[in-house]
Parts: sequence; C-alpha cells; structure tokens
Amino acid sequence: MHRTSRIATLVAAAAVIGTAVPAVAQDSVAFTLWTKEGEADGSLQYVQALATAYEAAHANVKITVVNKDVEALREDFLTSSLAGQAPELLWTVADHLGPFTASNTILALDGVVDTSGYLPNAVSAVQADGVTYGVPVSYGNHLMLYTNKALVAECPADSDALLAAAQANTGDGNYGLVFNQTESFWLVPFLGGYGGRVFAEDGVTPTLGTEAMTSALSYIKGLKYTDQVMPAEADYNVADGMFKNGAPGATPEADAATGVAAMIINGDWTLGEYARLFGDQLNVCPIPQIAGHEWPAPYAAGSFYMVGRAVGDDAAKLAAVSDFVSWSTDTANQVAMVEQLRRLPANTDALADPVVAGDAFLAGSAAAIEHAIPQPTNLEMRCVFDSMTAGVRDLFASADSDPAAIAATMQSSAEVGVAPGGECGPA
Repeated sequence: MHRTSRIATLVAAAAVIGTAVPAVAQDSVAFTLWTKEGEADGSLQYVQALATAYEAAHANVKITVVNKDVEALREDFLTSSLAGQAPELLWTVADHLGPFTASNTILALDGVVDTSGYLPNAVSAVQADGVTYGVPVSYGNHLMLYTNKALVAECPADSDALLAAAQANTGDGNYGLVFNQTESFWLVPFLGGYGGRVFAEDGVTPTLGTEAMTSALSYIKGLKYTDQVMPAEADYNVADGMFKNGAPGATPEADAATGVAAMIINGDWTLGEYARLFGDQLNVCPIPQIAGHEWPAPYAAGSFYMVGRAVGDDAAKLAAVSDFVSWSTDTANQVAMVEQLRRLPANTDALADPVVAGDAFLAGSAAAIEHAIPQPTNLEMRCVFDSMTAGVRDLFASADSDPAAIAATMQSSAEVGVAPGGECGPA
C-alpha cells in the first residue's frame, strides 16, 4: 500500500477508535505538540494523523503539531520554558530527560498516566530517582545492521564475516559498509563489544579513557583506513544515500555519483523507509559479535511523550493531554504505528501482536535489541556524548590519528564537563 494510502487508512481507523474513548472535560482546550518526527519516513504524518483522529472524537480539543530537529527541540523547549511559552506536550527522545529534569521544565507523570501497560524497560528509560517523567511511544532507537540481500545475502555471523562481506563488495567507487562517521552514537555499540561502558558504577563518572575505548576506536578506524571498506567521508545523509543507491529502482545516476553501499549500520527509525525501498531485498540483523570479544551493545530507548510542567496548573488541559497520550499509545494505535513506521511498540499487548512476530523485518529488529543496553538519561551524558563525538571526528579525520590519545582526550574533556560548575555538572 502506498504511504499516503496507509496514512489515510490510519486516520479513518484511529477516528473510529477515538470515538470509543470517554470524552475529556468539555471546556475548549488547545495544546501544542512538538515532535522530533519528520516527513521523510512518514513519521510526522503519523503523528499528525493521531492528532487529527483525536480531534475528530473530541470537538472541544485542538492539537497543533510542530516538527523540530531533536537538538532544536531540546534547546527551544528550554528557552521557551524560561519565557513561559513552552509547548504542552513533547514527542522526543530519552536523553532529553536529564536536561529537562535538571531545569524542572517537565511534569512528573506518576498518578497522571497509567504506565502499567508498557514495557518496564521502556518506562525505566524515562525515570529519574524513582519518578516517571515520560510515557513510551516506541521501544528501540537502537542501531542495527542492514544488508542489501542482492550483495550480502545473510546476516554476518561475526565481525570476521562482516569484514569478508564488506571486502567482497568494495571497489569501483562502491563500499561494503557505511555508517555515520560524525556522531558518537555509532561508536557506542563497539565500545560495548569490547566490554566498555561510558560511566563507572556510580552512573556519573566518565570512563572513556579505557583500554576498551581504545580498542573500539582502533576497530572502527581500521575499517576505514586499514581494511578500506568504508568511504573517505560519510555523515548520516551520505551513508544513508549510498545504501539506498542499491535499492531496486534506484537511479544509475545516483549510483555513479556516490557509489553503492552493501551494508549500513543505522537505527530502527529508518526501518520503515528501507523496507519500502528494498522490500524482500532487505535483511535486518544485529551488529555482529566482535570476534573473540562480545556482542556490540547499542543504546536503546525509543520515542517518548513528556509533558510541560505548566500543564499541571491547568486541570482541563492536563486531562486532555494525558488522555491523548494514553489513547494514542493504546494497543490499537500502537499496532497501527507498527504497520506504518515499522517500529517496535512500547505497549506490551501490541508487542505480542502478530503484526510484530510475523514480520521478518521487525523480528530482525527485535533480535538486534536483545543486545542493546539502556541509554543513560542523566545530565552528564550530554557532555559524554559531546566528548566522544569530538573524538570520533578526530579519529576519522586522519590515518595518523592515535586511538589511545583520542580516548584520553575524550576522558579529560568529559571530566571537565561533568565537574562542579561544568556544562553538565552540579552548579
């Protein structure tokens, strides 16, 4: 079914579901929802369809949906909260929990929304000090390996098999493996593959200057400079485009301009788009185990609703917002999300639905998330990510980069950030 047809079906079906929801307070209520979801994969359209369906069932409610880039959403929400102009509802990521709780800009939801029907691991991703600050929409946001079956028919068994498959598909401007070389989110799985973590057991002390980090940096550097199975440069869009160039129906002009990638490490958020482009030619796999070491451990979290703190002072608005949150993540709407976006749901009953178990792509995603670990949501994580991202960019910038020195610089930079008075430290 074409994407626009699926969205139209969702609107109609959700509207029917919505009429069965008990009406909230009859006072006119308007609220704004900022979402990180975009148009390219149909996710923004899905969010808008939910809002439209809810409005159809509740004539007194008006919902304005606004798309914002993830980082812009974080920055703009903090700024608008200071000015008393914050949106009432956010659809965002778990790592915003730290900044938002530290600034006291979101509402605690215990007793406001019943979270018993969601996956416990998903709920725990938006809890701090035993308090729940979010409601999960999807469970995932994890990295995994996608292969073009026309080039790599099976999921590689381990990193040796991954390298062999990548080498077999590298040459003439094409590459065996691509991923975003500019962000540390793509480094994290390999750190886990060598037994490392970004924090000590206290959850706040950075542990980046370790042998595990040096090994992880050395491994990914080797893929580019020693094994030469990765392109000289690749940010998110370049890597994504090279993989899509191998899809059935891709234009030869695009192939010639940027080359084809046989495999890509990317997130579950793009599963729906890849499934649409590749169909049965797509394979969804865990990132293969590092030979002689452990499975890579990507971060997992997902998408979450968070509620602006000021909503707690308006009973009618709080009733409408909380009802919309609960309704839009009920089993029927979560199943619709799976069908539309190919994301793993956070609703327990929806996860058990045949729409998940019977889908080879989602089964692959579920297999990948088995090796994932919860993404830290504390404020210190922001500086850890920033320190690692600077290091990753330095690593890939030159064949002469020193992984051990970069790991040490990451550590010192993170320590400065989380120290008292630092950007991510106590005041």
